[in-house]
Amino acid sequence: MPNNRILEYTRANLTLAAKFMPESTLILASSSPFRKQLLKRLHLPFDAISPDIDESIQPGESASRYVQRLSLEKAQAVAEAHPRSFVIGSDQCAYLNGEILGKPGTHENALKQLQNARNQEVIFYTGLALLQLSSGFSAVDCIEYRVGFRNLSDAQLGHYLNTEKPYNCAGSFKSEAFGISLFSYMRGDDPTALIGLPLIRLTSMLESAGIAVL
Repeated sequence: MPNNRILEYTRANLTLAAKFMPESTLILASSSPFRKQLLKRLHLPFDAISPDIDESIQPGESASRYVQRLSLEKAQAVAEAHPRSFVIGSDQCAYLNGEILGKPGTHENALKQLQNARNQEVIFYTGLALLQLSSGFSAVDCIEYRVGFRNLSDAQLGHYLNTEKPYNCAGSFKSEAFGISLFSYMRGDDPTALIGLPLIRLTSMLESAGIAVL
């Protein structure tokens, strides 16, 4: 699958975008507990607000474009009510044999996803967006991470699912926990992308917006 990576920075007001003003806040446009825990690693104060958007895939949309679009739409939905805040949006999907995989939702769907992933390489695309409407600052990117799955039996897969119940996770696993036992290898530049929020890329975005992490 071609890499449709997008990296974009725009500033309507360079002076304002380059400075994290005291009255501004950082908002994570997500209800995901995993993304909240990841963002806490950067030791920055933030609020979390759940966006309300349509997450349907558009006809002909690639996995990379899909997660970038949703990441930006999530951030925009929250930023409309908080134009002076820097808002983070993120979304993730798994890609296997030409098919975009979402969150399984049920045990049966999760088992099917893991069965299809046996002895296969699954590509995870994690979109990331940071914007501030008042300044016009906008950054959008997609981080790719590849995971090789072991050739496990249905009984082993069922044991994993019954133990961890990762039904709200794209790909049907939690790599930061027991899900690591499913893999034969992991390849990528940012392991936090696999969990759902690419902190390495986010750090550079925040610093480009004038928000010092260190």
